[in-house]
Amino acid sequence: MTNSIGTIAAEPEPVSLEWGRTALVIIDMQRDFMEPGGFGETLGNDVSQLARAVKPIAAALAAARAGGMLVIHTREGHLPDLSDAPPAKVARGAPSLRIGDPGPMGRILIRGEAGHDIIPELYPLDNEIVIDKPGKGAFYATELGRILQNYGIENLLVCGVTTEVCVNTTVREGNDRGYRCVVIGDGCASYFPEFHEMGLKMIKAQGGIFGWVTNSAAVLEAMETSKKLT
Repeated sequence: MTNSIGTIAAEPEPVSLEWGRTALVIIDMQRDFMEPGGFGETLGNDVSQLARAVKPIAAALAAARAGGMLVIHTREGHLPDLSDAPPAKVARGAPSLRIGDPGPMGRILIRGEAGHDIIPELYPLDNEIVIDKPGKGAFYATELGRILQNYGIENLLVCGVTTEVCVNTTVREGNDRGYRCVVIGDGCASYFPEFHEMGLKMIKAQGGIFGWVTNSAAVLEAMETSKKLT
């Protein structure tokens, strides 16, 4: 499949991708955001809102693995000494626990702690790339750009949490760098359903100003069709 081209039903229009130049990028499906006791809940959010994205992502991940597609996982978090966590970020909001504080799954949003890791349902394989990022976007202060260049990637299939924050930021960063970004809408979620809806609308507005929006079923159908044609 990696040498073939597939056309995905999407908005604002169908988009054709060469699979061998496409990466599946799964944003921040971490225990600290997804599970009770993590950073998301300390901010007063209902973490169960994010669970709806797990099955669609799992389906896309299984198909990407079967097709030999490059898979990249990201995790937002900071060094134990917080040297990469700006004071303004740590102080922002009114959480019950702040970044670096001890929590039920270890220190909140700290690399190496249990809460910082990816949920078991979507856990990376040993040969899959994991990008640890200190900010909202996956390109900021990371090696993602170099990695994509080394693999000859031109297209990004993006999913994860949250739609309006880390997913949107990464798509905007990718768009500025010339990547064609296709967001798997049902593979994204927000603590605020209205933000999820608006976040997707922003991406596909004005003829797809930041990218395309599709769903996991359309991605799987495009991949399956490509297999039949090769």
